[in-house]
Formats: sequence, structure tokens, C-alpha cells
Amino acid sequence: MNQVEQSNALTGAENIHWDLSDLYKGSDDPQIKNDMEEVELRVKIFAEKYKGNIAKLTEVAFLELIEEYEYIHDTVGKMGSFVYLQWSTNTASAEYGKLLQSVTEYSSKISQLLVFFDVEWLALDDSAASTFINSPLLSTRKHYLEAARRYKPYILSEKEEQILTAKSVTGSQAWVRYFDETLGAAKFEMDGKEYSEQEVLSKMHDSNREVRIKAAKSLTTGFQGLKRSLTFVFNTLLADKSSSDSLRGYNSWISGRNLSNQISDETVDTLVNSVVDYYPVVQRYYGLKRKLLGLETLNEYDRYAPIMKNESSVSWDDAKKMVLESFGDFNGDMAAIAQRFFDEKWIDAAIRPGKRGGAYSASTVPSVHPYVFMNYDGKIRDVQTLAHELGHGVHQYLSREQGVLQSDTPLTTAETASVFAEMLVFKKILRQLDDPKEKLALLIGKIDDTIATVFRQVSMNRFENAMHTARRNEGELSSDDFSRLWMETQRKLYGDSVELTSDYDIWWCYIPHFLHTPGYVYAYAFGELLVLSLYDRYEKGQDGFAEAYIELLKAGGSDWPENLIGKLGVDINDPSFWNNGLNIIDDLVKQAEALAEQIGATA
Repeated sequence: MNQVEQSNALTGAENIHWDLSDLYKGSDDPQIKNDMEEVELRVKIFAEKYKGNIAKLTEVAFLELIEEYEYIHDTVGKMGSFVYLQWSTNTASAEYGKLLQSVTEYSSKISQLLVFFDVEWLALDDSAASTFINSPLLSTRKHYLEAARRYKPYILSEKEEQILTAKSVTGSQAWVRYFDETLGAAKFEMDGKEYSEQEVLSKMHDSNREVRIKAAKSLTTGFQGLKRSLTFVFNTLLADKSSSDSLRGYNSWISGRNLSNQISDETVDTLVNSVVDYYPVVQRYYGLKRKLLGLETLNEYDRYAPIMKNESSVSWDDAKKMVLESFGDFNGDMAAIAQRFFDEKWIDAAIRPGKRGGAYSASTVPSVHPYVFMNYDGKIRDVQTLAHELGHGVHQYLSREQGVLQSDTPLTTAETASVFAEMLVFKKILRQLDDPKEKLALLIGKIDDTIATVFRQVSMNRFENAMHTARRNEGELSSDDFSRLWMETQRKLYGDSVELTSDYDIWWCYIPHFLHTPGYVYAYAFGELLVLSLYDRYEKGQDGFAEAYIELLKAGGSDWPENLIGKLGVDINDPSFWNNGLNIIDDLVKQAEALAEQIGATA
């Protein structure tokens, strides 16, 4: 079987579709309309009862308010989860798109009616707020109430907040949807056939260099055709964020994200600067990989090439077995929860036309359960992606007990469970290998992923910083402006170790995180470095680690990140913490260098 045929082989994931009936039975489910009508009535009663009266409430009355507020958010979140999950599987469907827009507009309307609570809660003086925060009756909502107070300097008036919420539906949210639908519907030509973006991106990991070159050319050609539209989308969303940040008085383009992540600007700067200081490790690694691949020059399309030419496809059933066994070796409850995702059809893994790219785990709402979304193509990295998203899923499932206000975690710690799950699978596979060549191949794959998670994400943070700053200082940016900033930040990462061709300068345009969640990408580096430190403690036999880890997942967002992680013996406010994780990555590269020397692969 040649490489192109191999990449198109059936994996068993072609019929892995989720069952969303735990949310709603379908687009025409009358319960959607019934829930809309019920919530709208309850919100009106809620506003009539509490608007203007927050400061006068007793602790018992405030608890009643919170319980009703939670019910409303859970029900609206259930609707929003269903329509987005359904639309994700077919962004070309007019029916799905219409329902998504309808629920988005409805959610905006409900948010506008509820915004008075945020405004009045933040308007309370500290003494009055402290009474509620420290009340035993409200102890299970304490962190939510306390954390919300950090937004006090940035909240606007009720009317202004309502306007921003209303306009976001036809503003930023609409442009993000347009971006997703544009790339979801895009076709990329290769060898006379048309492929989705996700299918061609998968070929960038092929062991056949000619396939990688063709895939890269196909993507570049497709992106060039979309360049004008995507440049406009980027400019519009950058300008929208700039105006919102200005209205709220944030110090920088990323301050709002850091506030949401419950982490200081200074800590993020320390993280980013620490990673940048370790760029030479990346460059040394790619020098090794160039030799392992037998290339005179390593180009950008070679970065994720496997070093073994006989890479085989991993079936869906084998991937499932690998993940569940790895989870089970660590903790039985973790494996049992993950098993439910397979048994009860909480996963959508099939690649098909119109499906959006990438992978995610949707927490939905505490009254239901999470769902995992991915595009499974049979590569070993897809096994890691499955583990990653199921790590999220287990975390989200366990944290439901914290309720709708405290189940979600900040993005910084949200990646902990996913990256830890990946590490469990990687280490299990590595232990099963005896051949140093196979060990080296697996190790190279892991380092590839780690570099992508830590260093590439930080380089993208540097690109985000550059483009937000330029958009605010210089006005609308051209495609060439974006490309120049992209190449500048990428060259700093790769140095002379990777030859970035002129085709690569347009590859900023397809990355959804820049638009979906501005400032998000550094959270991947945070999560990876945190997990490297945590896993090191686990391997060294820290007493009760697995039990403490599960308790961490159950805690969700019920406390400050440094307090939750601190229970596992890690201080995320210590600057040396980042270097500990980075040194572990350096050690992985050294292990690869030693294995390569052992088998004479770099001679």
C-alpha cells in the first residue's frame, strides 16, 4: 500500500457520530421552543423581583436568586451547546445555521435582561459583598462571587452592557461564524481531487515528502484564494476587540484574557519570556530531525514528518483500547468515565464534508454531560488527540458537581487534564517498545507535539501581540502586513533550523483561536509545562498523587488556580516553575539525541 492510499484507508471512525439526544432530539424538537418560552418568562419574573434590590437582599434571598440564576444559565447553555455541536458537524447546512443564529440571538436577548445582576453585584461596596461571599449558605458559590468582583474596574453601565451584548450577535460572533463556515466549506485541490482543510492538514504528517509538499502547496493555494476575505475578517475582529478593550479600560489587548484566566499580566509575561529564552532548544532539535530525515534542508512542511517510513494507520478500535488502558493504569474511575463516551455515543470522530476542522471537548452544562469532537484520520497523533479531548471530557464530567457557575476552569488550568491524558498514553506506548528505532520514532513524535504545544503556541502569542499592537497603532492591516508579522515571529522561533518558504507566509489565516478566543494560545504552553512538572512527580511516586489529581479535576473552577494546583505540590507563581518544565523538554531532546547516536542515525 503506498503512502497516499494508506492515508485514505478506512479507520473504523467513519461511522463514529455522536448522539445529541441527551440535549435535544433534533432541530425540530418542540422542547427547544418550550425551553425558550419558559426561560423568557422566568427571566422576566427574575428581573422584576431582583432588579434594583440586590443590595437589600438577605443571605437566604440571595441564595434563592443564585439558584434561579443558575437554572436559567443551565437551560440557555443547553440550547446553545446543542445548536453549536450540531452545526459543527455540518457548517454548510442552512437548517443548522439558521437554528444556531436563532439561539444565538435568543441567548443575547436573555443576557441583556440578566446583565443588571452583574452590574449591581459589582456595584456593592466591599463590606456588603463580603457578607454574601463569606456566608455559609453560599459556600458552594464562594469562588464565583469572589472572582467576579475582579471585573469591578471594567464593568460598564447596565445599558452599555446591554448594547455591547446585543451588537456582538451581528458583530464579532457573526464574523467568527463566517470564518468557520468559509474554511469549513473550502475545498483544496490535490492530485486532481478535492479535499477539506482538515484532510489536507492531516497529510502534512505523512512520511512521504512528496505528499507533504503537495499538501502544503494545496493549502497555500487555497488560502491565497481566501486571503482577501480572511484579511477583512481579521481586521474587523481586531478592531472590534480594540474598541471593546478601550471602553472597558483594559491595559492591553491581552489583559481581559488574563483576567478571565485568573492570572496576572506579569505571570503571563514571565511564562512567555521563559519559553522564548528556550527557543535554541527547538532549533537544536530541528537540526537533529533534519539529520534523521536525511535532508539537506528542513522546510516548514517537514516539521511533523515521522522518521519511520512505514507508519501504519491506527484503527479506531485500537486507539480506543490504547486510551482506555492508559487511563485505567492510572485510575479506574478515569477509565470508567472515558468508557461512557464510547458506549453512549458522546464522541463525533468521522471526517466528512462541511464538518469544521480541529478538535474540542464541549462541557455543555452540568445537567447533561460533555461531548468530544474530533476528525480521526488514523495517525498516531490522532490517538493522542483522542486522549487529549477525553482528558478534557473526564475533567468536565467530574467538575459538573460544582454547578454551572463553578464547573468551568480558567483556560490556563483547563489544559491540565488533556495534556496529562496525552502523557499517560505516550508513556504507556513507550514502555511497550524494545526496539530503539521505534522508541526514537515515538519520542520524536512526542517532541514534535510538545514543541507545537509550548513553543509554537508562544510564537503564535507573539504574532497575536504583534498584530493587535499594529492594528491599534497603524489602522487596517494588509494581507502582506499580517504575513510580515507572521514570518518575523516564526523565524525567531526556528532560526536557521527550518527553512520557511515564501508559501508559508499566508498560514496565519486559518488558525481559529486567534478569532474565537483572542489570547488563548499561551494557555497550551501553561498546561504543557504544568503537566510535565506534575507527571514528573507522579513518576517519582508522590504518595496519593492519583487520588489528589482526581480531586483536582472534581474541583473544577471552585478556587484560585494557584490554590488548586498547590495541593499537588506545585507553585505556579514561582518563576522557576516554568524553567523546570522547559528543562524536562530539553531532557527529552537529549534522550532523542542519545538514541539517535546509539543506532547511528545521525552519522
